[in-house]
Amino acid sequence: MTDVSSRVLSDLRETGEMIAFKHTIFALPFAVVSLITAASPSWPSPAIWLWVALAMVSARTAAMSFNRLADHHIDADNPRTAARALPAGRLRRPFAWAVTAVSAALFLIAAGALNPLCLVLAPPALAVLFGYSYTKRFTAASHLFLGFSLGIAPIGAWIAIVGGLAWPPLVLGAAVCCWVAGFDVIYSLQDEHFDRDHGLHSLPARLGGQRALGIARCLHFLAFIGFFAFAIAAGGGPIRLTAVAVAGLLLAWQHRLISADDLENIDAAFFSSNGLLALVMCVLFVVARLAES
Repeated sequence: MTDVSSRVLSDLRETGEMIAFKHTIFALPFAVVSLITAASPSWPSPAIWLWVALAMVSARTAAMSFNRLADHHIDADNPRTAARALPAGRLRRPFAWAVTAVSAALFLIAAGALNPLCLVLAPPALAVLFGYSYTKRFTAASHLFLGFSLGIAPIGAWIAIVGGLAWPPLVLGAAVCCWVAGFDVIYSLQDEHFDRDHGLHSLPARLGGQRALGIARCLHFLAFIGFFAFAIAAGGGPIRLTAVAVAGLLLAWQHRLISADDLENIDAAFFSSNGLLALVMCVLFVVARLAES
């Protein structure tokens, strides 16, 4: 293997780490839920599945790569993030910019292949995804901006099918927004003191860990209500309601795992609980649609 090919493979591995590809599990399942609900009583065509998947993955890759670029120097100063690829020097900024540009272009191509409205909304969606990276510099509501960035995924999936909006995807998008904002508050507990010392804005830095957790609980309660409302709009039934019930239990579980003074289980609260929630919701909504076919 040549030095060039070895470098390319190394850069690709580091890119996968940089964009935290496994975290795609947070938004993609809800796009699937919205997609199959919008297409009911039929199913999305293979072409729709392909273009939506490409749009989701490329948008998220562009957003995460841009976020790492925007936060490069902040990450370098933070002991928790100093080992990331860019601050540690394992990836170069030009390469990260190339990943961002190519991913953004693929997102625009996928949006254009879906329908005209998707293409029109694609640039504003990218602006939201990129803009989130700077919100922590001026507002403690940055968690809601992140939630909104992921909450537009099920809305976009709905538009991909019907070419327009309706209230069910807006409800699901709002639920995803509250869910993501809540677990982002939990995750940001790790950086409470760093953020406060460096003039960065987060709810833990602004209010302290205990009160920030209280807001996270409220956001997750609103998310649960939104999931329930969407399940009813999608047709209800015992399978969908079971999905919502499991989501509620997982939301409660992650708040049992951590406290403002004990972050030992934060990885389980952040990734395991929320990844499982998204998968359970997706699988059971698919099962419900299959049962109705």
